[in-house]
Amino acid sequence: MVEVLVWLGTLVFAATGALKGVEKGFDLLGVLVLATVTAVGGGSIRDVLVGTLPPTALHNEPLLWSVVGVGLLVFRFHPRVQALEKPIYYLDTLGLGLFAALGAERGLSAGLGPFGVALAGMLSGVGGGVLRDVLSGEVPVILYRAGDLYASAALVGALVVYALYGSHPEAALFAGALATVLLRVFGRRLGLKLPTPR
Repeated sequence: MVEVLVWLGTLVFAATGALKGVEKGFDLLGVLVLATVTAVGGGSIRDVLVGTLPPTALHNEPLLWSVVGVGLLVFRFHPRVQALEKPIYYLDTLGLGLFAALGAERGLSAGLGPFGVALAGMLSGVGGGVLRDVLSGEVPVILYRAGDLYASAALVGALVVYALYGSHPEAALFAGALATVLLRVFGRRLGLKLPTPR
């Protein structure tokens, strides 16, 4: 079940990357590059941090080809995909929670402490989006997005995994992913945001 959700989250990330390329007017190759970087970039950054080389995603040929397929579909049918903004938001949030939890688990397996585990989890969830924004010439939205807890939600989820993993590993992964999802969704509904300079 977790593997299915990981695939789903990865492909949704690919769709958001491809949509960004379409919005920027990139050609087909540019759209596919953004789709791929967004889909597997976060996990690849995490793997580099914990010493897993080459990154795990590069061994998964079916997943990589599926990411390219999603990029091609978005390139061809982008008006229809853009109309699915709300479902994509919730699927993106689910992917964020899953990757934050699984990234934290990878950090724990590498023997990292709470700071390292939180960083591995957060970067696993948001790293692809950061690379997407940089490649498309924008300041990464996680640095200024108001009213939408994204990186901070992933950070909290990763810390939940760290706190619970020793006694109940599977429950810790579920709780961490759930914490991320709930914090992002209800944070937006309640208008929660981190403070900014006056």
